Amino acid sequence: MSGAASLSSGATPMAVAAAIGRATLFDKLAYGVGSIAYGVKDNGFSVLLLLFYNQALGLSAQSVGLAIMIALVVDACVDPVVGNWSDNFRSRLGRRHPFMYAAAVPIAVSYYFLWNPPSGLGEPALLTYLIGISIVIRLCITFYEIPSSALVADMTHDYDERTSFLSYRYFFGWIGGLAMGVVAFSVFLRPSADDPSGQLNLQGYANYGLVASLLMFAAIMVSSLGTQRRAAAFPKPPPRRRFVLRRSVRELWETLSNRAFGVLFLAGVFSFAAAGIAASVLTYFRIYFWELTGDQISFLMVGNFASVFVALFFAPRIGRALGKKRAYMVLAATYMSLSPLLYLGRVFDLLPANGSPVLYALLFGQSFFVTIIVISIGVMGAAMMADVVEDSAAKTGRHNAGLFFATNTFMLKSMSGVGVFGGGLILSFVNFPQQARRGSVPVDVLNQLAIIEPLIIFGLQAVALLCILAYPITRAVHENNVRKVRDAAAQKPLAEAAA
Repeated sequence: MSGAASLSSGATPMAVAAAIGRATLFDKLAYGVGSIAYGVKDNGFSVLLLLFYNQALGLSAQSVGLAIMIALVVDACVDPVVGNWSDNFRSRLGRRHPFMYAAAVPIAVSYYFLWNPPSGLGEPALLTYLIGISIVIRLCITFYEIPSSALVADMTHDYDERTSFLSYRYFFGWIGGLAMGVVAFSVFLRPSADDPSGQLNLQGYANYGLVASLLMFAAIMVSSLGTQRRAAAFPKPPPRRRFVLRRSVRELWETLSNRAFGVLFLAGVFSFAAAGIAASVLTYFRIYFWELTGDQISFLMVGNFASVFVALFFAPRIGRALGKKRAYMVLAATYMSLSPLLYLGRVFDLLPANGSPVLYALLFGQSFFVTIIVISIGVMGAAMMADVVEDSAAKTGRHNAGLFFATNTFMLKSMSGVGVFGGGLILSFVNFPQQARRGSVPVDVLNQLAIIEPLIIFGLQAVALLCILAYPITRAVHENNVRKVRDAAAQKPLAEAAA
C-alpha cells in the first residue's frame, strides 16, 4: 500500500488521541504498575533461578541454562501469535484487556510452583520439571505482558509522551524486581549455622515464591482495571475478513519488513543476549568474586531503588534533549565503559581487599550509576519501538502495535534465554564448582570468569550499538508519519462515500 493508505482499524492514532484526550498521571501509573509482574518474574529468572536449581538443588549450571533457554524459545514462538491475536480480538472489554485478566491467576499459580518443586526428584526428573514449569510460566506471562505493553501505542502518540509512559513502565518493573530481590536475600535467604551464606535454604525459596506470586497477581489486576477506563477509545480491530493464507502472509511480511523495526530487532538480538549473560552471572560475582553477604547484596539492591527513581526522570529528559537514537547511543557507550572497570581492577590487583568499606563503596557507586544507564537504555529502546507503529501504519495502513511488541518480546525472550544459557556455559568453561560456599572458589577460576564474561558482553553490546546507527526515525520523521496517518484517516470517509 502507499503511504496514504487508510488504516484498517476502526480508529486511527490521531482520532484516538482526540477521543481520549491528553494522558494523565493516573494513566501512566496504571500502565506502569502492570510491569511489576514482569519485573518480579524477570528478576527471579535472572538472579535467583540459576542459583536455586544449581546451588540449592544440585542441577549443573549448564543444565539449568539449557532448561531456561528451551522454555524461552518455546514461549517466544508464541509471542507473534498472541500479538497478532490481540490486534484483532473483539470483546466488550476491548481487544487487549481480556488477555490481561485471563492471565492473572495462571501466572500466580505457576510462579509459585516454580519455587516449590516436588521433593525427591532425581536430576533427570528435576530438569524435566524445570523445563515444563518454566514453559507454563512464560506462556502465561506472554498472554499478559504483550497486550499490556502494547497499550502505550494506544494511550498516546506524542513523541516525548511515549518516553514518559515507558519510563513509568520500566520504573515499576525495576521496583518490583528489586523489591523481591531485597526481600529474598534479606528475609528468606538469611544465613544460618547450617548454611552460612543463606543461599541453600530451600524453605526460603519456597516462601519467596508465595510472596512473589501474590504480588504479581495484585499488580496485574490493578493495572488491568486502571487502564480499562480508556479502552473504549483505543483503536478497534480491523473488520472481519475471510481468512486467506496468502494475504495474511503478505501483510505479515509487509509489517515485519519495516526497516526501523529490523534495525531494533537486530540490535536487540545482541544487547539482550549480553543482558542475559550479565544477569545470570551477576549473583555469582557478588557472592563468590566479591564475597558479599546477603545483607550487603540487599543493600546494593536498596541503592538501586534510588537509581530507578533517578532514571524515571532522567530517561525522558535525555531522550527529549538528544532524541531517542542519540540518547541510546550515548548511554550504551557509557555503559560499555563503566561496567567492566571493577572486575578488571580486581584481576590486576588495583582494588582494596574484599571486605573493605572502600571496595563496597565502589561497588555501590558503580551499581547505582550503571543501573540508571541500563534502565534509560531500555526506555529508549522501547520508545523507539513504539514509534515504529506509526512508521508502519503510514506505509501499510495497519495499526499493529501488538504484533510489533510481540515480535520484539520474542527476540528479547529468545536472546535472554541464549544469554542465560551462555552464562551457564561460561560457568562450566571456567569449571565453577557446584554447591560452592563463599570463599572456597579458587582464585584462578574467579579471575577467568572476571575476564571472559566482560569481554563477551562488551563485544555483544558493541555490535548492538553499530546496528542502532541505522535506525531512521527521528522526531521529525515520527511527526511526519503521524500526519500521514491523520491525512489518510481524513480521506477514508470520502473514499467510502464515493464507493
